[in-house]
Amino acid sequence: MSTGAPGRTGHPGPPGRHPAGVLSRRALLGGALAALTLPALAACTGEPSPRPDAPSSPRRPAPALADDGTPLVTAPPLAASSVDAAGVRVFRLRARAGTTEFRPGTVTPTCGYEGAYLGPTLRARRGETVRVEVANELLEDTTVHWHGMELPGAADGGPHVPIPPGGSSWPTWTVAQPAATLWYHPHPHGATTAQVLRGLAGAFLVDDPGTPPGLPGEYGVDDVPLLLQDPRLTPDGRIDEETRTAIGPLGDVVLVNGVAGGCLPVSTTRVRLRVVNASPARVYGLAAADGRELTLVGTDGGLLAAPVPVRSVRLSPGERAEVVVGLAPGERVGLVSLPPELGLLPQLAAPYGADRTLPLLELRAAAELRPSPELPAALADVPPPDPGAASGERTFELSANRIDGRAHDPGRIDLRVPLGATEVWTVTSAHEQPHSFHPHGVRFRVLSVAGAAPPPELAGWKDTVYVPPRTPLRLLVGFAQPADERAPFMYHCHVLWHEDQGMMGQFVVGAP
Repeated sequence: MSTGAPGRTGHPGPPGRHPAGVLSRRALLGGALAALTLPALAACTGEPSPRPDAPSSPRRPAPALADDGTPLVTAPPLAASSVDAAGVRVFRLRARAGTTEFRPGTVTPTCGYEGAYLGPTLRARRGETVRVEVANELLEDTTVHWHGMELPGAADGGPHVPIPPGGSSWPTWTVAQPAATLWYHPHPHGATTAQVLRGLAGAFLVDDPGTPPGLPGEYGVDDVPLLLQDPRLTPDGRIDEETRTAIGPLGDVVLVNGVAGGCLPVSTTRVRLRVVNASPARVYGLAAADGRELTLVGTDGGLLAAPVPVRSVRLSPGERAEVVVGLAPGERVGLVSLPPELGLLPQLAAPYGADRTLPLLELRAAAELRPSPELPAALADVPPPDPGAASGERTFELSANRIDGRAHDPGRIDLRVPLGATEVWTVTSAHEQPHSFHPHGVRFRVLSVAGAAPPPELAGWKDTVYVPPRTPLRLLVGFAQPADERAPFMYHCHVLWHEDQGMMGQFVVGAP
């Protein structure tokens, strides 16, 4: 398989396409997002590029509204693709500056892929070779990291492969993992928080022919990705990245696919929601407002062995969950984020955003619903993890924006792992801050949390996991993809402010 390197030649790209209208024109009213003045970020100001051939910055269209004026939440558009003569599925993405009207009459500079805010959903099948032609139309370096994808380091989109302004990259790889909800976002070291906060994020769905029938799967109808972000706006409408706690920026209102206080129309008796925590710092406690059970069918790395009823699902930055919700005709069900259990001292719950319930969106069932099939009793082959297969063990201590006491050094390789190896990694936070641990290019299984068996929501395949304070997590990690010194894999805290401040290491995977 091959991977493309960034170049300084601007990519011509296809004509611009705007996402489906999901912008809330009446959300975030009354100063709900009041904050300090934010200096303009050059990459995302929406100002004209100095390049004479650059297209004008897009503006996100206003959303459709329900009969009562509530903004509608819709699925992000599916990214267009083509199959070339070699059988490679080709996508094109342009990282662009634009503007979005979160408050009526107030224009907010934002960033997006193929539009003004967020990006389209990429979709590919297991076993398929894909190439994503990425063009950088911003005014600063960026990258695109394929979060959760098992792929070679050269295609991973980490900080070692920046795409300069006006440049392009052509990562190419073969999808070699089961069905899963993945996502993509920038990963420039020191600037990841700002670029994600301003809207550079999108979903990447992997389909698997072996998935059993019965799971809702009609995209945008009963199968909908939901990207959660929580920006805070300054009085003049800019996104504030300067007001932050020790874990980074925390907003006052949650946007779901770019909409606050919106509703999702439902036309079937069951709907599958693929929820992505695309916020830089906030941990969510996904739940139904009326306390009903949700059915968890998948986590970061793929489907669970069987459906699991849950009252809530904790999602730290970077984590995903697939839940199925059942509705009756005409029913309205609110989805909220309950105060998540973070294992913090009580006085730290408020500073770290774990002290309140936040509304996400309302599911609105039509008066007549199309019957959904029964969920399958078995979803995927997820054998119990076997720590006896591990060839070695490593420990990682997270504290003070460092891992094992060291800040990220792009010239230092922290770990060397044999290709095909399996290792047990024990990750512990040594202080009273929440963390979210994510190694690139791999999936893992959680063996234990503080010595106990993991709960059902951590029993499947994962690539990102919440690390409570002073609580060791043992992970069984397999290394199936290569990475060398030119483009090593990263492991880091996915609380993006921590990552930007140096809580990150890097590793190569190669010959024994």
